[in-house]
Amino acid sequence: MTNQILIDAAHQEEVRVAVIKNNRLEEYDFEFDSRRPIRGNIYLAKVTRVEPSLQAAFVDYGGNRNGFLPFAEIHPDYYQIPVADKEAILEKNSNVIVNDDIVEEGNENLNDPSHIEDVGGDDLEEIETINKKRNKDLTKNYKIQEVIKKNQILLIQITKEERGNKGAAITTYTSIPGRYCVFMPNSTSGGGISRRIKNQNERKKLKNTLEKLNVPKSMGLIIRTAGAKTTSTEIKRDYKYLTKTWDKIKENTLSSNAPSLIYEDGGVIQRSLRDLYSKEIDNVFIEGKETYKIAKNFMKLLMPSHAVKIKEWKEESSIFQKNNIEQQLSSIYADEVFLPSGGSLVLNQTEALVAIDVNSGSSTRYHNIEETAIKTNLEAAEEIARQLRLRDMAGLVVIDFIDMEKFANRRSVEKKLKESLKSDRSKIQVGKISSFGLLEMSRQRIRSSIQEGVYSPCSNCEGTGLIRSIDSRSLEVLRTISEIGIKDNIKKIKADIPNEILNYLVNQKRNLLIDLENNKNTSINFYGNALLKGNESSIKAFDSNGNEIKTDKIVNNNAFENPKDQKQNRNNKKRKKPKNHKSVKPPLENQNNENINKNHELRSNQNSLKSNKNEKKITKKKPSNSSKNKPNNIKTESINQNEKKDDKLKVGKNIKSVKKLEKVKSPSPDNEPKNINHIGAPIKGNEKKEKPKSGWWNKG
Repeated sequence: MTNQILIDAAHQEEVRVAVIKNNRLEEYDFEFDSRRPIRGNIYLAKVTRVEPSLQAAFVDYGGNRNGFLPFAEIHPDYYQIPVADKEAILEKNSNVIVNDDIVEEGNENLNDPSHIEDVGGDDLEEIETINKKRNKDLTKNYKIQEVIKKNQILLIQITKEERGNKGAAITTYTSIPGRYCVFMPNSTSGGGISRRIKNQNERKKLKNTLEKLNVPKSMGLIIRTAGAKTTSTEIKRDYKYLTKTWDKIKENTLSSNAPSLIYEDGGVIQRSLRDLYSKEIDNVFIEGKETYKIAKNFMKLLMPSHAVKIKEWKEESSIFQKNNIEQQLSSIYADEVFLPSGGSLVLNQTEALVAIDVNSGSSTRYHNIEETAIKTNLEAAEEIARQLRLRDMAGLVVIDFIDMEKFANRRSVEKKLKESLKSDRSKIQVGKISSFGLLEMSRQRIRSSIQEGVYSPCSNCEGTGLIRSIDSRSLEVLRTISEIGIKDNIKKIKADIPNEILNYLVNQKRNLLIDLENNKNTSINFYGNALLKGNESSIKAFDSNGNEIKTDKIVNNNAFENPKDQKQNRNNKKRKKPKNHKSVKPPLENQNNENINKNHELRSNQNSLKSNKNEKKITKKKPSNSSKNKPNNIKTESINQNEKKDDKLKVGKNIKSVKKLEKVKSPSPDNEPKNINHIGAPIKGNEKKEKPKSGWWNKG
């Protein structure tokens, strides 16, 4: 039985960490150098807006978006109220003590279908519980607009990463995690022992150790689960390390201007050695010389006696390839995961929730359906807990187990799932299997999932995984053109559409387009644009003088693109189009198989093409008598017999088609919008370095 931590830092752009138990991947973490996480970082920030309706403030800490600071997460020391009132609040908060009592198990009502049980969770999660208890009455006595003002300087810490359009969640209650302790420098609760330590003798021992540390009343300390199996000397060393770190934070705060980064939580190497390493780990192998030195020095500081376990990987084959980790990692990128019995899991992460479907698949070796269902579901419960950890899927999770008739079987699957989730560092709440075979659970979001961190949305489907069919999109364009063409003042319509839609309309709807032109004496021009993807299209209408006419029926789906694509398309539209479209010749394949990438227009002039031996005869049609201003004939051109039938394009009278094949200019770094709110950026009106307002961090 071997337990190892493998760190792949051969490429500095991405560092990967894997925890292996019996050659099986149990934990996985990664970090891109270009997208370092900010959770746990401490910033000197500035209040930009106080929102009474939300009872929260928006704070500029230097990120891409302003952070969200709820009123309950603001320390009373920041309240702009009389000193006597502030001291009374702080004195009241000092009486809030962490509950060290263990909640007895087995008291839950198993017959209550609405019962939800807490499973898993890290020691850091207990800090949130402490803050909620402390601030329960504060929000009743005050409103945020009464105590917090715009441009106020705060020392904040990131609790949740930015995600989508949401800014980071922040708090003013700072916590610094160590290997055995969590130090809370502005907490008056006094701290306590982790609830995950349930042995009474160990708890008594740790309480005595905590009392000997003499933590100041204005601070708090929580002994983590890892401290249960260590000595008081190591806990004391860890506490001193955290207090020194806090002293450095205070020094940096007093010499900085908001917004600026004060303290950066450790990267993936430090986090792994701090949170994932345990005494059961036999070795820590690291591929990458520089990373090996960093890990070695950090371990000497954190746990000097365990530094000998840090070893450099020197074999020719990569560390993940040698230990068969690459093959196991491939499963966490797949939508379907196979079970030993032949069943499978299908995992889909959406905006609202994570949906997991359990299938029996080829699992037919059991005697009856009920036995097959229970065996497959038990395997699925264990694998689901593992996949949620590896992929870091969070939020609401709904699991569709195979239907089981027996009540006892459903309880067995629930029990198996809860046991498998106990080792998870995220806080988890698990419900019961409903009559529909569904189990609901929630998992705390610590960082971005694998899907969000590794994948980027598809430029064609915009991340949905589906695009509308060609005929459906083509008919939408045709209906829009028909609606626009009804108006009498419109004499010209220009449609900028993808090439596949252009081919469909010209080949399949030629007669209808001719009728549209004839009925209203309107010129319809199609422009095939290879840069357009998915549902993108643009239709514009003009009067007889060439002036664009605004209409509600204009189609322009570029608004659904991300900002970078919108900027690129705006640049493409600004480029000059050919002024003389009539001079552009239609593309014809020649015998030398030249590349047909030139701009072309399908003309409707009877004398535009010269006779050719390989060409068919040109057929003529009499014009409709409904309009006197129409040309006397309509022509369709047949392409050379040697050309493919798919390349034949037939058009009506004034329908023109031009392909725009423009080179896409790659955005230059100089042209990219710069973030004026980056860490250390000067504040408007505050270019000169001024001493920040003193706060609680400058006390004592």
